[in-house]
Amino acid sequence: MPQFRSFLFKSSRFHSRSSSISSATSSVSRSHFAPFSPHSDLLDRPASNGFSYLRRLLQYSSAFGSDNDLRRGLSIRKSLSKMGSGNVRGFCTEPDRESIEYDVVIVGAGPAGLSAAIRFKQMCREKDVDLSVCVVEKGAEVGAHILSGNVFEPRALNELLPRWKQEEAPISTPVTSDQFWFLTKDRALSLPCPFSNQGNYVISLSQLVRWMGVKAEELGVEIYPGFAASEILFDANNKVIGIGTNDMGISKDGSKKENFQRGVEIKGRITLLAEGCRGSLSEKIIKKFSLREKSRAQHQTYALGIKEVWEIDAEKHQPGVVLHTLGWPLDHKTYGGSFLYHMNDRQISIGLVVALNYQNPYMNPYEEFQKLKHHPAIKTFLEGGTVIQYGARTLNEGGLQSIPYPVFPGGAIIGCSAGFLNVPKIKGTHTAMKSGMLAAEAIFSVLNEGLEMDEYWDALRKSWVWEELLRARNYRPAFDYGLIPGLAISALEHYILKGRHPITLKHGEPDHEATHVAKLYSPIPYPKPDGVFSFDVPTSLHRSNTNHEHDQPPHLRLRDPKIPELINLPVYAGPESRYCPARVYEYVPDEQNQPKLQINAQNCLHCKACDIKDPKQNVEWTVPEGGGGPGYSIM
Repeated sequence: MPQFRSFLFKSSRFHSRSSSISSATSSVSRSHFAPFSPHSDLLDRPASNGFSYLRRLLQYSSAFGSDNDLRRGLSIRKSLSKMGSGNVRGFCTEPDRESIEYDVVIVGAGPAGLSAAIRFKQMCREKDVDLSVCVVEKGAEVGAHILSGNVFEPRALNELLPRWKQEEAPISTPVTSDQFWFLTKDRALSLPCPFSNQGNYVISLSQLVRWMGVKAEELGVEIYPGFAASEILFDANNKVIGIGTNDMGISKDGSKKENFQRGVEIKGRITLLAEGCRGSLSEKIIKKFSLREKSRAQHQTYALGIKEVWEIDAEKHQPGVVLHTLGWPLDHKTYGGSFLYHMNDRQISIGLVVALNYQNPYMNPYEEFQKLKHHPAIKTFLEGGTVIQYGARTLNEGGLQSIPYPVFPGGAIIGCSAGFLNVPKIKGTHTAMKSGMLAAEAIFSVLNEGLEMDEYWDALRKSWVWEELLRARNYRPAFDYGLIPGLAISALEHYILKGRHPITLKHGEPDHEATHVAKLYSPIPYPKPDGVFSFDVPTSLHRSNTNHEHDQPPHLRLRDPKIPELINLPVYAGPESRYCPARVYEYVPDEQNQPKLQINAQNCLHCKACDIKDPKQNVEWTVPEGGGGPGYSIM
């Protein structure tokens, strides 16, 4: 390591640059509320191997340096690969493509991925075994792509890091009350609350995972933000042996720019996919190895969650108050509801969740959310406040019926990529974390005792995760019969049967097939935003801190470019212009004044709604250049 340290200091340009960085970042808080990013103590941090220093050097170069600095960083990577360090081995399988090898590779630095990494390194310490773990994250920093409600159940965290309170986790607002309303257009009717949030906390999940990222690094986990996993690597026997990151510096026309860099192969003895809901690599693996068929699972069902964080007047702020609603502004055939959580620091989270099996192609979930904020009972909380941040993300709602077999040759799927959300609880963080922990324990047994990864599947079915999902399995499909029947069946399940019904309800048709043709409906006249409670999409996008390199190949790809104009527009009235909460898709006149679909990929929030809801499944969501997308800090 002294070799690498002295090599860095020999670059006077980097040395002078690091001095300016030090002064620029000296005011950044080192608490858990600060972004997970490099600080001025770059070369003083302990690390398990030289790649920690390399990662931070690359972060500095990409954030502050020129393209030459970035190339210099990659040449250092090559030098370090030749030196080797511990259980991390560098080699090159192609003359123009770097390759690094770890024992475990994890895709996604969310709750599941970081829980897996932490638990695995804990076991390494307990057994005095030196095994390497790498986590790659497509967001510019850990937490940048994380969005959730979030009323947090600490059960899994209690098991993983029992001293989280003493170690200053960003969990400080216990739930003080639960309220459940049924909304009509002008009224709010209080209903018996089916939730039990005693002992839970109102949190920002993006802040929590940043804190978890720090805990993981302290254990020796290597975390690489800004690296987008774009492909699965296979050996000659069709076994997964790692992932490849996408090439950087390619223009829209496919030509190489001056700053072009080939992607990197990151290989592992075991690969975990923790990409979150509708993970692009996870979906390919599920199809390739027929994992739904293997577990006899149904298709997954989804919802779109749209959220804002507001700062409100102090006299209206009630830390820990939790409110959920059903009914207006959604119709009785559409499953969904809203939430309003009082966080700390005069902040509230407000959002609307809309099931993506809605039928009316004219429905616009973003505009429905804007309407919600004008309800008399909701508006009173917001008056005098200001919006701090905006975002959107899809979530799994299929539950037990939709969980694929999570093990494939060479790895496993964990967290929301598999789908462990407990729908009646409206919680999935604790189950995602537990799935990651169970996978980590199985991996340790595989690498040290010669067992099979199927141990993960067995452990999962014996865990409290499975017990929860078994009890909750009939809630979501009950609402396929409509709002009132759904409420009746849910009440029966919750208060009388307590999840012991001998029948398991099945889900209806897949979400994309649920969209009806436009001729059965009339366009919905949504009111214009007032700029006080409701806002246009560009204003909201600005609050999401979304940013992509404009001159890059589109990451939103049409399998058939003719379908939008031949089918989606004439048959479904162009639903992609409405189901997307970021106005990525819009129809504009071409040279002949005919409507043509335009894709504004730079607006993408990475919510994945288009990949799910397009009527003909014509949109394929792929990863853009690493570091692109939203920049959430308090979501």
